[in-house]
Amino acid sequence: MNPKRSPILIAGVDEAGRGPLAGPVSAAAVVLDQNAPIEGLDDSKKLSESKRIKLEEEIKFTALSWAVAYASVEEIDQLNILQASMLAMRRAVASLALVPTLARVDGNRDPGLSLETETVVGGDALHAEISAASILAKQARDRLMVSLAGEFPVYGFEKHKGYPTHLHMEALKQYGATAHHRRSFAPVRAVLEGK
Repeated sequence: MNPKRSPILIAGVDEAGRGPLAGPVSAAAVVLDQNAPIEGLDDSKKLSESKRIKLEEEIKFTALSWAVAYASVEEIDQLNILQASMLAMRRAVASLALVPTLARVDGNRDPGLSLETETVVGGDALHAEISAASILAKQARDRLMVSLAGEFPVYGFEKHKGYPTHLHMEALKQYGATAHHRRSFAPVRAVLEGK
């Protein structure tokens, strides 16, 4: 007789906010309950905000474990955005209440987790657990940027979430950079150097 094997716990891992000029980079890790599938999961960039909000609630309610973590603007400037993203991913996985058997990470780079890892290009559209992580990471970061907008209203963070839109670039040129801007990013550096 075969002994009962414990179920494989797969953590989906993804980040949000590599492209913006301001704010931290976020990452999420999610272990979904395979017996409670969530309808409508997809790459967070393909979903409307209202759909993401609804799915975020459902993910947090039904997942076996989930965690969101960040790498700060200072860490981005010190390490570079890729390494800071990897750091945020490691923090998210380390914060899970359950220890996963396998981490499925969006993209082609292994963040150096202390468990078996599978990288999947376009994974946020292919695997439910990565989609779930993508949604949590984006929602957490978006909320943080909206809260920064209350502190720095002239930059329009609530609209562009720190991405280099025309509105954001104009505000940067007019008002300079805040402590939340990534000084290692060329457009911010150019403003600081008066170019």
